[in-house]
Amino acid sequence: MTLVAITGTPGTGKTSIAAELRSRGCTVVDLSQHIRDNGLRGEFDAERDTYEVDLDDLNDSLEQYRTGDVVYMEGHLSHFMDCSSIIVLRCHPEVLAQRLKSRGYSDAKVRENVQSEVLDVILCESTESDIPVYEVDCTGDDIPYCADSVQAIVAGGGEDRIPGSVDWSLEVEKWF
Repeated sequence: MTLVAITGTPGTGKTSIAAELRSRGCTVVDLSQHIRDNGLRGEFDAERDTYEVDLDDLNDSLEQYRTGDVVYMEGHLSHFMDCSSIIVLRCHPEVLAQRLKSRGYSDAKVRENVQSEVLDVILCESTESDIPVYEVDCTGDDIPYCADSVQAIVAGGGEDRIPGSVDWSLEVEKWF
């Protein structure tokens, strides 16, 4: 199985990297769209402004993509799926905050997501699995370069992108 998770805090570049990979002819599953198309949305959580999703049902619905060919799945839940590797996209907290504000996120939602990025929440969740995990810093917003990095990891070149290669710990005081 070569199902590759592309995950990260909202605003780190998942959608942009996925679009670049698609433009290169890669198969990319947009998990948000897949969830909608397959009726996997649960109840709406108004406090968090998101829908609940049964992760087991989502994982089962991806069976069609476990073919042996490289298939990327993009979304902030992708690291919870059965896959061959997890690539966590990262972004400097100040840049991430600006990206989220430009999307119209509330101050509370910006702070929640930036704090998650500073604390490596998705990275930590990812490393709890036995699946190889890698990090790509997308702060510079050079989408082709980041997509090159993702493809290089899948081709076996991720030794310089292991967990811990991106560190925002010096930003803690600014966001807490």
